[in-house]
Amino acid sequence: MPERIYLSPPHMSGRELDYLKQAFESNWIAPLGPFVDRFEADFCRYLGGGHAAAVSSGTGALHLLLDSLGVTAGDRVYCSSLTFCGSVNPVVYRNAEPVLIDSDCISWNLDPDLLEAALSEDSRKSKLPKAVIAVHLYGQSADMNRILGICNAYDIPVIEDAAEALGARYRGKPAGTSGWAALYSFNGNKIITTSGGGMVWSRDADLVRQTRFLATQARDPAPHYQHSRIGYNYRMSNLLAAVGVGQMEVLDERVSRARAVFSAYQSRLSGLPGLAFMPEPEWSFSSRWLTCLTIDPEESGTDRETVRLALEERNIESRPLWKPMHLQPVFRDCRMIGGAVSEAFFSTGLCLPSGTNMSEEQIDRVCEVVRREFKK
Repeated sequence: MPERIYLSPPHMSGRELDYLKQAFESNWIAPLGPFVDRFEADFCRYLGGGHAAAVSSGTGALHLLLDSLGVTAGDRVYCSSLTFCGSVNPVVYRNAEPVLIDSDCISWNLDPDLLEAALSEDSRKSKLPKAVIAVHLYGQSADMNRILGICNAYDIPVIEDAAEALGARYRGKPAGTSGWAALYSFNGNKIITTSGGGMVWSRDADLVRQTRFLATQARDPAPHYQHSRIGYNYRMSNLLAAVGVGQMEVLDERVSRARAVFSAYQSRLSGLPGLAFMPEPEWSFSSRWLTCLTIDPEESGTDRETVRLALEERNIESRPLWKPMHLQPVFRDCRMIGGAVSEAFFSTGLCLPSGTNMSEEQIDRVCEVVRREFKK
């Protein structure tokens, strides 16, 4: 069996170990410390300003933002359906109600037309949501100008879930910097990683200060441990932040390589009938965190699952696109607006191995299997 090709493995630069050694030598190995401060500062510098709080996960970052916004039982929050569950679970943590919205075919993200129609309807019923969470899927930004224009008309804050989109840009701006606040993820499979971790980001210093307070068990300023409200243990450790500092130094290189991997697949596979790659709208600069495509069974004579299993047989990891939240048993009772587009993406969509340390030979191996299945 040939060596396994993973979907999106971590890719270290080498400097991370030096920074970890510094953290160990300084004995700053507990949560917080100099590397946490440095990671937050480096992150804000990359995004062009603002304020940041390094936390334990992207999901935790979203939970903190919803808490800071005052989302609570009885509230509604609009969410994308085509996403990972971490984009929706924190709404339930707050005992609020997720309202799921379908994708558009242009960016694969939240459909602004459906959002506009839903807000208009809910406004007439005086049941507007407390917030809208716009996910930037697979490294590509949603159409934020349209989404913000629609939400601003109703004074509804927009949280950008940029967990998959660090390094992407929307109309020249870093993904995640258009709305009220954003969250990012450094999970082991992301474009850069701290093995596990996340970031809250906003231009609002008071908001980030609040999330930092909540993430540190909401400990009041006192010589003893005093708590006037419920908090969380969500802060990032100094060790993980040391890894993050090293990863930030190569972020642009990782994005460039991810886009090159996408282009390599595109040049090798674009002629196959019924195969279409995730589009990149004119306003988007995608990080291409994962190379995503769809396979039309009628045109191609094969299907997504057949190709996925053929890849697995050759020890190559691939994965269907996210199963929409409205198809998940845990969210089956949630209100769903639309659904056909994300369902079609799930049934036909595939993520190919996209590691930024992939060799040309590995890309060739993947393409050879895909082409063989199309020829059948």
